[in-house]
Amino acid sequence: MIYEMTIQVRVQDFTKGLYWYTSFLQKEPDFIPHEGFAEWEIIPKCWLQVAQGTPAKGSGPFRVGIDQLEAERKRLVEELGVDYFEIESRPEVPVKWATFSDPWGNLIGLFEYITKEN
Repeated sequence: MIYEMTIQVRVQDFTKGLYWYTSFLQKEPDFIPHEGFAEWEIIPKCWLQVAQGTPAKGSGPFRVGIDQLEAERKRLVEELGVDYFEIESRPEVPVKWATFSDPWGNLIGLFEYITKEN
């Protein structure tokens, strides 16, 4: 049985990556076990790891659910310099979603439920 999960992204410049992901997640890392590696517990038992290294091509996106997709897009574009990205939806799908990349090419997805409370 699965009881915990980690997702790892790699960044070539760890100092910039640490700053970027701290700003993106709006919180300091929960765990920095050694140089070039940091972890955030996104929700209980679900961890994002940022490691110094070469980003994996063609992987991702990792997706996170949020409350206000349009407001988060605005914040990411203004505060983190993310390129403007489109928000997608389909009538038969109860979420709207968007995908963008961090400065190292790692794909990140956001989604917001349209028809239910979190």
